[in-house]
Amino acid sequence: MSKTYYTEDHEWIRVENGIATVGITDYAQEQLGDLVFVDLPSPDTSVSKGDTVVVVESVKAASDVFAPIDGEVKSANEALSSEPGLVNSAPEGDGWLWTMSVADESQLEGLLDADAYKKTIA
Repeated sequence: MSKTYYTEDHEWIRVENGIATVGITDYAQEQLGDLVFVDLPSPDTSVSKGDTVVVVESVKAASDVFAPIDGEVKSANEALSSEPGLVNSAPEGDGWLWTMSVADESQLEGLLDADAYKKTIA
């Protein structure tokens, strides 16, 4: 069973069988506007919580997307190379950004659940 967590920086992270999938929230993609480019990470890159992993560029601005926890990048969503708009159309589905290992599950406890995240954007 998977559970989705959120950061105050508008990333979501869904963990299933020790692998986390990371993306930006619907709220974040709405604030950015139409994405035109996603700079994806390389697999096997070690990341620490708070590191910039991805840069998304929209018609409005470029924004960093941060690692919500420590781990190692396992894969990037290569479909975004040709279709960055997937982040706009399905930010918590086909528009995921990267998958990563979970180095320390206790870091998940410091993230927000869906209700707490909704309060931050209200």
